[in-house]
Amino acid sequence: MARGRRDAGPRRGGRFRSWLRLRALRRLALPPQELLAEEIRRESDRDTTPVDRLRARELAAVAGRLKTVVLRADGRSPSVEAELFDGTGQVALVWMGRRRIVGLEAGTRLVARGRVARLGDGRLVIYNPTYELRP
Repeated sequence: MARGRRDAGPRRGGRFRSWLRLRALRRLALPPQELLAEEIRRESDRDTTPVDRLRARELAAVAGRLKTVVLRADGRSPSVEAELFDGTGQVALVWMGRRRIVGLEAGTRLVARGRVARLGDGRLVIYNPTYELRP
């Protein structure tokens, strides 16, 4: 064997390294929204329903991250509205009669449970859901 050259035999872990390299390149090419969606799908609980599989008038548990949290108090009773994103879609969460909910802010991970409704414009919403904050 010549000095400075490696053995030409089979390399250990060659396929695994190739897979890691391809995975890293794929992650570099994905837009940030897709990376976030992939991360949220990995983190979500097994006993929850993906948003793209929700159906109106059914009880459901959804897990994800809050994209926005807003107080609505325009002439009627106040409500806190949040958009939950789980990597497959988003659902609105609305707590009526509330001005603030401690711990709810954009980026918070949570699991929400309640009955799904479909608004006139086709968006999905869960009114007054029970929720658990996740670390």
